[in-house]
Amino acid sequence: MTTTLLVLVFATVLQGCARIRENRAEAAYPPTGQLLDIEGTDVHVKVMGDGPDLVMIHGASGSMRDFTFAFAERMSDRYRVILMDRPGLGWTERPGNAYEGAWNARSESPRVQARLLQAAADRLGVTDPIVLGHSYGGAVALAWGLERPDDTAALVLVSAASNPWPGDLGLLYKVNSSPAGGALVIPVITAFVPEPVIRSTLSSIFAPQSAPDGYLDHFGPDMTLRRSAMRANAQQVNSLRPHVVEMSAHYPSLRMPTEIVHGTADTIVPIDIHSEPLARQIPGANLTRLEGIGHMPHHVDPQAVAAAVDRAARRAGL
Repeated sequence: MTTTLLVLVFATVLQGCARIRENRAEAAYPPTGQLLDIEGTDVHVKVMGDGPDLVMIHGASGSMRDFTFAFAERMSDRYRVILMDRPGLGWTERPGNAYEGAWNARSESPRVQARLLQAAADRLGVTDPIVLGHSYGGAVALAWGLERPDDTAALVLVSAASNPWPGDLGLLYKVNSSPAGGALVIPVITAFVPEPVIRSTLSSIFAPQSAPDGYLDHFGPDMTLRRSAMRANAQQVNSLRPHVVEMSAHYPSLRMPTEIVHGTADTIVPIDIHSEPLARQIPGANLTRLEGIGHMPHHVDPQAVAAAVDRAARRAGL
């Protein structure tokens, strides 16, 4: 058997193993909301509760399931909560040419993502929403406000990636966002990454706190490990920095009430690089510092995040 044939056989077996894991994940975690066709792109949305509109946008390597574990239900007694999977993650597809940004046709910028999600929100009759974004979703929430400054009641930014950072994001993001990494490395991860590695990664995201009991099973990490989701996530994250450079120049134009919540022990999106400058960039922004808390305040201190949403609502006159 020639080397070329061996490589082809290995690649075929690898892709098959990856697909088996993907099929199991998709069967175990089907859509929990509805799929809206937005100019040929399926956007997964879920609506809970009644009251002023509150849009929630999840972070990198995630889905709306991060919010539906507990926080969305907490808020649905007084808000109409609108949950959306971001492009390429959960059950939302990546958009076609109608929403492609000019900077990088291979990755959806925060502004491109915001426009797609806004179109889905329009379909649901969302008006003057409070827009909450966590982590990477914070960048999309900021883009939402910049795209529709007169139709956004308030912003709530939780551990938000908002400003350029020094250095790079590490080798794995570079490799996984490349064509070669997407073709060779990602299928290996999808097919074979073991549960102890998944649990270790989850622990690092919640550090120095711990993930709530049952969170991992509810969240469904194998959905994030699908090849398409990993490619989308890596490309979006790896291309984010130039977009926050561009957007940060426009933050002073944001006039809607803005509440910022960030843990001082967050090592994934450090407060001194992101939220502390952001609080100075947006006029009237209010920064709540959560001492000793890491990257997941909406799970570790949900009352503090809920209070920020309520303050934003009062400030917006909702």
